[in-house]
Amino acid sequence: MKKALFSPILIAFLGLVMIIGIPNNWIISMIPKNRVAQSATELNPFMFQGKYVQDKMLEDPRYLPIYGSSELARLDRFHPNNYFQETGADFTPFLVGRGGMESLIHFLNFSEHAHQLKGKKLVFVLSPQWFQPEGTDETHFVPNYSSLQGYDLAFNKNINPELKKKAMKRLLQFSPVQNDPILSTMYRAELTKDPWIKRESYLVRPIAFTYRELLEKKDLYYTLAGGFSSKRDISPSVKNKSWTELAEQADRYGEKRATNNAFYISNYQYNKIRKLLPSLKNSKTGASYGKSPEYDDFELVLDLLKDSGAEPLFISVPVNGKWYDYTDFPQEGRTAYYDRIKKQIEANDFRVADFSNHEYDPYFMKDTIHIGWKGWVYVDKAIKDFYDGHENTSVALE
Repeated sequence: MKKALFSPILIAFLGLVMIIGIPNNWIISMIPKNRVAQSATELNPFMFQGKYVQDKMLEDPRYLPIYGSSELARLDRFHPNNYFQETGADFTPFLVGRGGMESLIHFLNFSEHAHQLKGKKLVFVLSPQWFQPEGTDETHFVPNYSSLQGYDLAFNKNINPELKKKAMKRLLQFSPVQNDPILSTMYRAELTKDPWIKRESYLVRPIAFTYRELLEKKDLYYTLAGGFSSKRDISPSVKNKSWTELAEQADRYGEKRATNNAFYISNYQYNKIRKLLPSLKNSKTGASYGKSPEYDDFELVLDLLKDSGAEPLFISVPVNGKWYDYTDFPQEGRTAYYDRIKKQIEANDFRVADFSNHEYDPYFMKDTIHIGWKGWVYVDKAIKDFYDGHENTSVALE
């Protein structure tokens, strides 16, 4: 009986050793050549939290990375993914973002690839709701945190040491780092002069290095296995249209899909919250996005992009004005965010396409917080102007 039990355990152990022992180059040689192209719109968390696919994407000038959060998954015919493919653009958008990916998560991702960002154009979509008074929390941080990126930061020599320390101090506030005795020791050693902690960090460093190697191999296996299937509203109807014609088309498209409410929200999304309406009315009295720890987290992103020599375009998305009025979220609490975020970006000499004056535009937003339909038309134009090298990125359609 013991022998029978021992055999499968031994076989499983030997199998694990074999899997771990396969050289990385062998695994890479088996990854399909079109894996990066497949990943461009998959919105696959394994890709966000990994390294290989984004490394290859950033090496390829055909791709324009677009970073953000859950709005990137609102795929429709006006979304950059469809618009630029159907109109034969010189680049392919590569989407990096999902719900809960806020500034600190993006910082970790950028730090992983800092050595590849010099002269690289990229788009970064900002969401007002990131800037809650308490900042990002465990609920948003934990599912999006990457151990590989966390360990790579510990070994990273491509970013400013002081910036690295600021990021580590902030990351130590979250459970995935706090509860990792090896990583937290290495981070704390960067932040202290205590010789005991530094000695302890020196001792665990080989273990950390080995673990990071295993995480890189895991990333390669995930890449080899593939990811999610892309769901995309493919439509050639955006071809050969002026921006004004495209906006008119988006108006008609949105009008057909937002017929059961006064907020210009899609019927599908509105039906999800219909029963909650009484409890949500006047629920945000006195709220504001003007003060938040998120601004400091976002500054980490700005500092890293500036030090790396990246060329970003930031998209400042508005809120749904009608909905925010319904919840009694004060206008001054929204304006405080729009003004502050724009000043913060421009203080770093980066471009921003500011759409804050579109809060009340019908069909600019798809639901209470996510851009869609007509909003994507404006974003598409801003991206095209930016990619084509126009000195000033227009936020108008003329």
